Amino acid sequence: MASTAARGDRRVSSVFLALVAIMAVSGWAVWTGFSKVPGIAVFLFVVSGWIVSLCLHEYAHARTALHSGDISIGAKGYLTLNPLKYTHALLSIVLPVVFVILGGIGLPGGAVFIERHRVRGRWRHSLISAAGPLTNVLFAAVCTAPFWLHALDGVPDHFRYALAFLALLQVTAAILNFLPVPGLDGYGVIEPWLSYKVRRQVEPLAQFGMLAVFIILWIPEVNVVFFDAIHALLRALGVTEWDTYWGRALFQFWKGTPDIPPLSEAPYTIFD
Repeated sequence: MASTAARGDRRVSSVFLALVAIMAVSGWAVWTGFSKVPGIAVFLFVVSGWIVSLCLHEYAHARTALHSGDISIGAKGYLTLNPLKYTHALLSIVLPVVFVILGGIGLPGGAVFIERHRVRGRWRHSLISAAGPLTNVLFAAVCTAPFWLHALDGVPDHFRYALAFLALLQVTAAILNFLPVPGLDGYGVIEPWLSYKVRRQVEPLAQFGMLAVFIILWIPEVNVVFFDAIHALLRALGVTEWDTYWGRALFQFWKGTPDIPPLSEAPYTIFD
C-alpha cells in the first residue's frame, strides 16, 4: 500500500500533461501559420511554455529537497508537477502570468513549502534554493539553442520570435530569482551562511521581497539598466532585440497584428 501511494505521489499529473499538450499544439500552430490571428497562437505557446517552466522550477526545488532529507515532499503532491498543488496558486501561477502579460517580465512566484528542519547541511539548503532558477537557466539554454547553434534555417519567423520572447522570460526569471532579496531564491542560497541574528531580522521582509522587486523595476531608470543587461546576455546567445521585440508584439495580440518587416531589414529604427 505504501509503495502504491509513493508511486502516486510521483506520477506526472494530467494538469501538467495538458499544459505540455497546449504548448505543443500552439507551437505547431505558430510554426505552420495555422491560426488566422498568429498572435493568439504565440500567446498560448508562450504562456503555456512559461507555466511549464514554473512547474519544472518548483519540481526542481522539491526533488532536490527530497534527496536532501525532506521526505514529506511527496505527500504534498509537489513531485507530480501539478501547479494546483502549490502552496499558493495565486502567487505561484496567476501573478507570474499577469506580470508576463503586463510587462514581459519573468517574475518568479513563491510555491512549494519545504520542511527545512528535515534538511541537514548548509550546502544542501543552498542547493535546494538554487535548483529552481538553475532550471530556468536550462530552459533558456534550450529556447536559445537554435540561435547560438545557428540552426535557424527553415524556422518560420513567427516561431523564431515566439521562442525569443519565451527565452527572454526565462533569462529574466533566472536573474531575478538569483537576486539576494528576502523571499527570492537568491536569498535562500546565502541564507544558510548568515548568522542566526541576521536571519531573524530579515525574516519578516521575505513576504515583501517579490513585490519590492516588481515596484523597483517600474522605475524607468532601473528598468532601462535591467533590460539592457538582459538584452546584452541574449545577444551573447544569438538572440537580438529585433527577435524579442516582435515576439512581444505578436504575444500582445490584443493590440492588433503587427506589420512585421522581413528579417532582411533588421536592425530597425524602433530600437533607437
